[in-house]
Amino acid sequence: MGRRARGRRLQQRQRPDGAEDGAQGGGKRSEAGWEGGYPEIVKENKLFEHYYQELKIVPEGEWDQFMGALREPLPATLRITGYKSHAKEILHCLKNKYFKELEDLEVDGQKVEVPQPLSWYPEELAWHTNLSRKILRKSPQLEKFHQFLVSETESGNISRQEAVSMIPPLLLNAHPHHKILDMCAAPGSKTAQLIEMLHADMNVPFPEGFVIANDVDNKRCYLLVHQAKRLSSPCIMVVNHDASSIPRLTIDVNGRKEVLFYDRILCDVPCSGDGTMRKNIDVWKKWTTLNSLQLHGLQLRIATRGAEQLVEGGRMVYSTCSLNPIEDEAVIASLLEKSEGALELADVSSELPGLKWMPGLTQWKVMTKDGQWFAEWDDVPHNRHTQIRPTMFPPKDPEKLQAMHLERCLRILPHHQNTGGFFVAVLVKKCSMPWNKRPPKLQGNSVQSRQPMQANPADPTAGGAADPSELESKPVAGIGDTEIIERTENVENNGNRKDGVCGPPPSKKMKLFGFKEDPFVFIPEDDPLFPPIQKFYALDPSFPKMNLLTRTTEGKKRQLYMVSKELRNVLLNNSERMKVINTGIKVWCRNNSGEEFDCAFRLAQEGIYTLYPFINSRIITVSMEDVKILLTQENPFFRKLSSETYSQAKDLAKGSVVLKYEPDPTKPDTLQCPIVLCGWRGKASIRTFVPKNERLHYLRMMGLEVLTEKKKEGAVLTEESTASSGPPEDEMSAEQRAEPAASPDAAPGSDPAGAALPR
Repeated sequence: MGRRARGRRLQQRQRPDGAEDGAQGGGKRSEAGWEGGYPEIVKENKLFEHYYQELKIVPEGEWDQFMGALREPLPATLRITGYKSHAKEILHCLKNKYFKELEDLEVDGQKVEVPQPLSWYPEELAWHTNLSRKILRKSPQLEKFHQFLVSETESGNISRQEAVSMIPPLLLNAHPHHKILDMCAAPGSKTAQLIEMLHADMNVPFPEGFVIANDVDNKRCYLLVHQAKRLSSPCIMVVNHDASSIPRLTIDVNGRKEVLFYDRILCDVPCSGDGTMRKNIDVWKKWTTLNSLQLHGLQLRIATRGAEQLVEGGRMVYSTCSLNPIEDEAVIASLLEKSEGALELADVSSELPGLKWMPGLTQWKVMTKDGQWFAEWDDVPHNRHTQIRPTMFPPKDPEKLQAMHLERCLRILPHHQNTGGFFVAVLVKKCSMPWNKRPPKLQGNSVQSRQPMQANPADPTAGGAADPSELESKPVAGIGDTEIIERTENVENNGNRKDGVCGPPPSKKMKLFGFKEDPFVFIPEDDPLFPPIQKFYALDPSFPKMNLLTRTTEGKKRQLYMVSKELRNVLLNNSERMKVINTGIKVWCRNNSGEEFDCAFRLAQEGIYTLYPFINSRIITVSMEDVKILLTQENPFFRKLSSETYSQAKDLAKGSVVLKYEPDPTKPDTLQCPIVLCGWRGKASIRTFVPKNERLHYLRMMGLEVLTEKKKEGAVLTEESTASSGPPEDEMSAEQRAEPAASPDAAPGSDPAGAALPR
């Protein structure tokens, strides 16, 4: 088995179910985080205790507290999504309604602990609680709170995520203009944080930056899609690659191809996961140092690949949910050593005030699974050289070791703030990695510099370091990245490829694992499909129609998606070297006989907040009372709505409309965030096209509590029940059947696109 195959298998099989608590579809992992209880097993591992006592990762006198915390169940934590104006409303609702109801509550004679904010998370947007699911179901007040959590999580307004998992994105310090790579992204809670950071300014529908979220496991990529879809951003792309050899991408800059270097890279690598013992109970009995020894090489290769793709001046965060220095400081020290000054550890001690952490170790030893210790590489017998590598030991040279500033790494211990265990290091890139620098003598197109490209011109990773795993022994002094990519492109562009079609890569160039994806096809500028849409909705001339795409090359286009222009650039220039699982948000859906409504496409709730700034027609301003009626009644007649709403609707032709609620700042007790809904103006009534959980969210924010979500109430809660004012039933079912397989979160009876509330 080759090195990459072994690496891929390690990533898939040994990746812990740990630090990330991706709420949706996380199976046993996410449930365990809320359960709080485990089957009775002995939480003992003598080798674990012996190992970490010897390494002195815990301050003197705190060992018993450390072990005591590991044996306690992990508190459940939740995070309110920060990029929506609705975040403040949700926080207000939580604090003044649900938390207040918990204050004097007793269940089985035991006082319920009120959730508390995480002291180090900005703006009180993250909270932790010891409430288990069993307790949540025992009291009517708690059941209501539980329903609130489930529904708001489904809508993307709350993420159930482990506390320490929130740290890496915060330390990445991402801004809306940054190009971000999340190398090992599934299940996606950290990715969601990064998307929120892109949309910090809610008035900008298309931030300049984007997030490319990668995972090696094809199935976990779909979990990642589900998490990202809840946030409805046009700036996220999910790809499926081995992180240790993720291909270099190119973008078009003023007509010439340039290498895409990322401003921020999150490198949350697969690890042994011994920091997750409080949640993943199996770690107690399965823990051995062998896991760390096996993963060290893969972790170093992934971190090296990330460093290669980081822009000069950019920031990369390396993190694990392991406490083991072999997976932590040893990887960082080796990366710093081989970078020869290109990378340095940033001092982030003041960036998260309130967070308690231990500085990184500067000395450690290596232990085999049978308890044998080695203090340095020279002590390791030859028969152990395949298992133990020189990169696992601290540097011998005291000056070199001191210059690395390994104490700037952060190790979070469970007993300090009642969390899981975690390790984070923040790296800043000062200049190109030594093997990517252009040597002065090879500036021309010499035979030597061309030779690697001739060997395999289609290989997207050719030309830099031959294999990151080999860098420790023989760094490659080659030509610069830009020249490599330009030549690769020249060779690839000789082949025939349809303009605007970004299909799966040819099998000769890349093996396909998992499902075969539909192509991404950009709408041509002269496509006759678009002018009727533009006229019907009076789209602003600034509307970026070039960013519209579909997922089919044949037949009628049923769904129209939209990406930012930066992601369009990435898609068009890299379709042959990149396996894209999903990108874009749905903005329009076809009605089969929509021509009789002057426009064949209706608006989709998923993309309405991105689309709304460009729409100048068919907008109906509604009051808060109107919104309540529209969301609780299936097909309200005009006479049930306010006279202002009726006067706007009566002269509109039948078809899709935008329903807009603007908050009144003079009435602070009313809902203070804007709402944009997709609707349908029928013959004598208006209906909304909003997914169930989004309906519940809006109603809660307006003070209406829906106590049950049973199917028998579908007329109130489901999005698309049939009605005379909307398109006929057979049209809607046909539309739902046409939903591409790449949206696994689609539920029958709801808008397949819209499980989330964007800006």
